[in-house]
Amino acid sequence: MTADTVDLRSDTVTRPTPGMRRAMATAEVGDDLFGEDPTVRALEERVAGLFGFPGALFVPSGVMANQIALRLLAAPGQEVVCDAEAHILAHEEGSPARYGGIQTRTVSGERGLVGVEALAGILRPGNAYTVGTRAVALEQTHTRAGGTVYPLETLRAVRRLTSRSGIALHIDGARIWNAHAATGTPLAEYGAPVADTLAVCLSKGLGAPVGSVLLTSAELLPRARSLRHGLGGGMRQSGILAAAGLHALDHHLERIAEDHDNAALLAGGLREAGFRVRPRETNIVLVDTPGAEDVVARAAREGVLVTAPGPDVVRLVTHLDVGRQACLRAVEVLTAVMGEGRRGASGTAAAEHTQQWKESEVAV
Repeated sequence: MTADTVDLRSDTVTRPTPGMRRAMATAEVGDDLFGEDPTVRALEERVAGLFGFPGALFVPSGVMANQIALRLLAAPGQEVVCDAEAHILAHEEGSPARYGGIQTRTVSGERGLVGVEALAGILRPGNAYTVGTRAVALEQTHTRAGGTVYPLETLRAVRRLTSRSGIALHIDGARIWNAHAATGTPLAEYGAPVADTLAVCLSKGLGAPVGSVLLTSAELLPRARSLRHGLGGGMRQSGILAAAGLHALDHHLERIAEDHDNAALLAGGLREAGFRVRPRETNIVLVDTPGAEDVVARAAREGVLVTAPGPDVVRLVTHLDVGRQACLRAVEVLTAVMGEGRRGASGTAAAEHTQQWKESEVAV
């Protein structure tokens, strides 16, 4: 990878900024397993306050945060309902069943979003002969659907349904910062009023090198700590990592809207070049194109890194390490690369289309 490589594979590829590295180097630390790391405590209190939760736990990864939450809410042999394309199913190595003995049941959402009507028809109380639903898990924003945002009113409606049914609600909020930036909804409204547990990621959008925070009740927090330890997530002088999260909240949260503008630039440029770009809400752009893996390989040779979540779809994710000029270059490369794969398209035509788009000042 060279200095001019445009890396759009994920918003997890960011490097700590100089200011973040200074904050990490000077962090006050202690042994967190003894509850003695002041920087970890400060991060947990800060995030808990943002979302209105009484309890918070710093963990190494979003997967661990989600899996601890599910085990807090559902016992072995009980059921969690979620979207069929949920991260907890597609990207977490079967952990609900493997580590928690939890059964999952799915419902198909519209662009990843599950409404009250769909949930009402699938939740079941359980009895001596039937597995009962103990929790519902939603994802904000929805990764595999392209960063779609759950409307606050939908979350509130789902919360009312689950509360009436005696069922808990977990929100995988790995990119909840993007939902906040896209809608202007206060973080507190996305937190305790609509969820029993919430997992937020510090390395997606915010640009920290590692770490997530699990938010829960004060009553469940001791068990969450025990589960973290049992999963190998107990850390010692982890204030060095927590300091990065605090710095990110201070300096990177408000700039996430820039990532959305750059994603709009990518989407607009590729759409103008004649490619089918799916609806975009935040920092993830999905482009339907045949031979996606070949597109990924050829774009990489030109210094633009993207991924293929499916055989005919390419994904681009903007973040703080990719600016406007890098996105313009990515559009030029991808237009040429994908244009080669279209029947009847020529490199010259693709280049001319890109130039026309660049000169048209596409609105972002």
